[in-house]
Amino acid sequence: MELDFKEIITVGMVLFAVIDIVGTIPIVVDLRTKHGHIESEKASLVAGLIMIVFLFIGEEFLNLIGIDVHSFAVAGSFVLFFLALEMILGIRIYRDEAASSASIVPIAFPLIAGAGTMTTLLSLKAQYQTLNIVVAIVLNIIVVYIVLKSSAKIEKMLGKNGLGVIRKTFGVVLLAIAVKLFAANVKGLFV
Repeated sequence: MELDFKEIITVGMVLFAVIDIVGTIPIVVDLRTKHGHIESEKASLVAGLIMIVFLFIGEEFLNLIGIDVHSFAVAGSFVLFFLALEMILGIRIYRDEAASSASIVPIAFPLIAGAGTMTTLLSLKAQYQTLNIVVAIVLNIIVVYIVLKSSAKIEKMLGKNGLGVIRKTFGVVLLAIAVKLFAANVKGLFV
């Protein structure tokens, strides 16, 4: 096992696209408005830990509890679907009144380390060296942390109307990702 920068860049770009932290800024801002505070460090560390642990034991864990990767991905697509509906329609489906912050749920899981990310990690593991995937995860978590930490500045820069437009636009993108994740995996349920 050795570091391969080409592999790290490739895996990093794939994960960056799937995690889509830039696209989740409207969700993060919305959650910060609802909960008052987001612990960026906690959310980033937990998301990174979830991804690294899942990389090593994900498939075995799913097999142990009798869930195949396709079922896991389809379930994840529903979570993304409902988050997208919240963004597009301006309604609130996710309710967690007891939480003092929105660090672990829903930011670390399922926004950052969700089913899309998990299934992507399982696919990448079949093609690339584990060490390179871990480095790519760490690099992505650093980017995630920076974006989460500066979400207030980004919100001020874009303004309320700008955020509204971005929220609806990325809601449609998130909806498309949910549909794609569902379509790519629903066939596997009936094999």
